[in-house]
Amino acid sequence: MDNVLINRANVPAAQTWNRLRANSLSVTVPNHADAGKVYLPLPRLFERIECGMGQEVTDYVESQAFKSDFYNVPARTKRDEPIVVAVSAAQNQCANTGIIVREGAEATVVIAAFAGDVDGDAPTGSDANDDALPTSAALTRIVVEAGAKLHLIEMLGVNEGQQHLESVGLEIHQDAAVDVKQYALGGSTIGLGLTANLVGAQARLDLNNRYHATHEETLDINHLVRMRGTSTRALLTESGVLNEAAKKTLRATIDLVRGAKDAQGNEIETVMILGDDVVNKTMPAILCDEDDVAGNHGATIGSVSPEQLDYLAARGLSHQAAEQMFIRALFEDAIINAPEEISHRVAVERCEAELGAEIAHDYDGSAASDDAAGNSLAASDGRNSDAEADSSKGGVA
Repeated sequence: MDNVLINRANVPAAQTWNRLRANSLSVTVPNHADAGKVYLPLPRLFERIECGMGQEVTDYVESQAFKSDFYNVPARTKRDEPIVVAVSAAQNQCANTGIIVREGAEATVVIAAFAGDVDGDAPTGSDANDDALPTSAALTRIVVEAGAKLHLIEMLGVNEGQQHLESVGLEIHQDAAVDVKQYALGGSTIGLGLTANLVGAQARLDLNNRYHATHEETLDINHLVRMRGTSTRALLTESGVLNEAAKKTLRATIDLVRGAKDAQGNEIETVMILGDDVVNKTMPAILCDEDDVAGNHGATIGSVSPEQLDYLAARGLSHQAAEQMFIRALFEDAIINAPEEISHRVAVERCEAELGAEIAHDYDGSAASDDAAGNSLAASDGRNSDAEADSSKGGVA
């Protein structure tokens, strides 16, 4: 079995000095493509959507995902059941998904990456791919039509010795509103990219990204917002905790395109560094080709100060317990905001791995919901929950 080297993933819209080594992510992934299979593509309209991790990742997922999934949310309806895209790293699952939220409609989309169990068909021993870690990947392209609302939750948590690639492309039209909650909760390598194209007047994007990386994990993030419509609004809020020898790179770019009068874009990051060997790279950028616009960016990077530690120690908290408070708050937020069983279970399992079962289940609702989540993971085919097989899911020719 051959490997695939993805050499230029998460390339920023405007590159910085090469000596900073922050211009792209290189990752080796397994190749399970079968030349004898006929792959079912998405409708061609999705080809125009730019995705956050770039064309190499798009090509890779399209070569690996035998079946593409297409969802259509009818105009002026509210879909109560989330659209769920779920992939297992242990099973090297890839998902290629296209979604259209029609005019005036409202929908919730969940993308979940989990460790999973090794499939009986997975290569082992001499047949295993020794050079590429088990890898899951999700390519998700979404069109949000005029006046529609989209709630996107990404819950990404795979194990040590596993990788996940997450590439999202959004096309947001007039008066449409999109809110995104991203949680990167662990994995040897997590590549996370999102591009939002605000093409219509008064389109809005609110993105909140929270992350945790520890040990020698690599987290690589690329966020690109192209503001084309007049009076568009974008707010990117990034925050996370890095521990031990974790490596994190964030590229956050707001592109104020010519014609985007009265557009306003803001990006801010707060990084808590708890390890002596952490490598943190933050590359915010504002590109501007228009007058009468506003763009702001900033980053705050630091650790718990001695004064804060003394204050907490006087109230009975050790140094380790004080630092754990910040990590606990992140996982608590992920568990509380998981809207359905698979994403909930991902957040709980990652919290258990980092903080222990007692803390993880403080926010876990009930044992019954936990069991249901476990059953859902076991029953999932790794791409979509059974609840998605309804009339709003269209076939792809």
